[in-house]
Amino acid sequence: MNIQSHSAQSSSGASPAMPPSASAFQLPALPYAEDALAPVISARTLQFHYGKHNKGYVDALNELVLGTPFAALSLDQVISATENDQANVAIYRNAAQAWNHAFYWQSLSPRRGGQFPPVLQAQVDSSFGSLDSLKEELGNAAKAQFGSGWAWLVLDGSKLRVVKTANAGNPLSTGMKPLLVIDVWEHAYYLDYENRRGDHVKGIIDKLINWEFAAHNLGNA
Repeated sequence: MNIQSHSAQSSSGASPAMPPSASAFQLPALPYAEDALAPVISARTLQFHYGKHNKGYVDALNELVLGTPFAALSLDQVISATENDQANVAIYRNAAQAWNHAFYWQSLSPRRGGQFPPVLQAQVDSSFGSLDSLKEELGNAAKAQFGSGWAWLVLDGSKLRVVKTANAGNPLSTGMKPLLVIDVWEHAYYLDYENRRGDHVKGIIDKLINWEFAAHNLGNA
């Protein structure tokens, strides 16, 4: 992902020194204006979701890794190094949430219309039968996720699948490649929809999914 450590390792494996006050990770800029996803996602929701929740994960991660070897790693490396490590649960949760949110913003687009990516269409037809079937399965997964979590379109081997993860979970941990994701934590929709998660999910799938981003990820598999 595009959240990177300022002290990324060199090709020799050596890590440059970290200034004690430096932030290892930065919040990536949104790929669109705060009001660009309205009316499905309002500017007010974006201000809270991105500017407070997402920023909060990155800020907390920087505090947690300060003065540790994790500050010299990429975000992906931090997640891999701390997953299932009870001594570093807080680092893992904040790193994974920072990664998931950066991926989520790219999974959305204010652009309407255009041709569905042909490279993705062939895989969708093979794995789901049709785009409508994929949308239905993705929507059902997002609505059925109990509590906080995520609904993902992934590449699992040679097939596309829809999977759910709870809290900060990510399908990378089980060897699947994420193509796009829908955030179903309450802070993603409550200001606009209150408890009507289904309406939020439908709006995203009908109007905001960035299929080009999914096709790009598929092409890089």
